Amino acid sequence: MSVKERNEGDVMVLDLSGEININTSPDVRKCFDKLIKEQKKKILLNFEEVGYIDSSGLATMVEMMQRMKRFGGTLRLTNLTDKVRGLFEITKLDRLFGIFPSEEEALKDF
Repeated sequence: MSVKERNEGDVMVLDLSGEININTSPDVRKCFDKLIKEQKKKILLNFEEVGYIDSSGLATMVEMMQRMKRFGGTLRLTNLTDKVRGLFEITKLDRLFGIFPSEEEALKDF
């Protein structure tokens, strides 16, 4: 699992790669902790290189979104593979998150 940060205007984009599971969720959480302390208001997670996410990874995403909402932040997701998108749909989390097919569309929604 790796996370690369980049800015697109006032949006912090996190390019995730690898699997988000019980072993790697703490690494994702650490990255988020830093951004939340800085109170980054707009974060876009790019899942293009994520092949799998388990329940602990989903729980981490929900936790981070809730923490961001406390200070008026917004979290969006983009480029989910069919497998990852299916997990969000099965768990009904697709209704909770703003999920976009492309980065361009997600950036326009902020």
